[in-house]
Amino acid sequence: MDLNNNLNKILIIDFGSQFTQLIARRIRELGVFSEIISHKKLSSKINKTDVKGIILSGGPLNVYQSKKVKFRKDIFKWKIPILGICFGHQVISKELGGNVKKAKSREFGLAKLKRLSKSILTDNFFDKKGSNNVWMSHADEVTKLAKGFKAIAKTETSKFSIVENSSRKLYGIQFHPEVTHTEKGKIILKNFLFSICMIKKNWSLKNQKLRLVKDVRKKVGKSKVICALSGGVDSSVVAKLIHNAVGKQLTCVFVNTGLLRKNEETQVVKTFRKKFKINLIYVDAKNLFLNKLKKVNDPEKKKENNRKFIY
Repeated sequence: MDLNNNLNKILIIDFGSQFTQLIARRIRELGVFSEIISHKKLSSKINKTDVKGIILSGGPLNVYQSKKVKFRKDIFKWKIPILGICFGHQVISKELGGNVKKAKSREFGLAKLKRLSKSILTDNFFDKKGSNNVWMSHADEVTKLAKGFKAIAKTETSKFSIVENSSRKLYGIQFHPEVTHTEKGKIILKNFLFSICMIKKNWSLKNQKLRLVKDVRKKVGKSKVICALSGGVDSSVVAKLIHNAVGKQLTCVFVNTGLLRKNEETQVVKTFRKKFKINLIYVDAKNLFLNKLKKVNDPEKKKENNRKFIY
């Protein structure tokens, strides 16, 4: 179920960065819904009216690896603000006519950023001396700006650390604002959301919970629901949300495979039966599962045996 189809959002195009999920988290912490989509799956079918801004993530690729980097250049025609982070910054420059080359030395770690020009993107980001500490992680760098862009800030080794084409609302930054190592990095994202994309706050954990409960209640109606419960975070959250929505219409089934942590089955039963008041069927099947694993030492073989037994 997708409860956020009609929400205005920030679309994050993922190029494989380890920080992509963190970017999405930072956006949501600022009260705005964000959606991640792989650069390989970006489709023209996307409802562009709901997208108020686009962020291009970092990634381990080189912008000239054309067989691996799939990028729809037509997103520049959508007239939607775009912020490129690290690799995303290089993609913007390369696709719009700038140059990207392998850096003389890989830049990794803290770097001192110096302001060159004012920008809406960097309002309240620099200190009184016009500098800030940022986190770098890149082996390539922009060496020539695309037409219409100007440099906003630089480091000692990266002269185009922040660039912009303000008339087209296109921005690129070589560092990572989403990590805590970058001082006041959240301000960059905040300025992009509210001053450039002009998006309004529309997301919170509380509101998301209410939407989930409402949607489940509508879909289930008066039907009964069975929920497989492992005791882990995912199934436990699902069970609690469904119970909040339909109450006694829910029955959870919890199977003790004998592979749980010590006393975990007791804790799960106590939590769901006594604390949450949820109908719970407890099945002690540890002997059945453990017998299937006798004399099996290879971990992958153990998992395969369990899968065969379950299905």
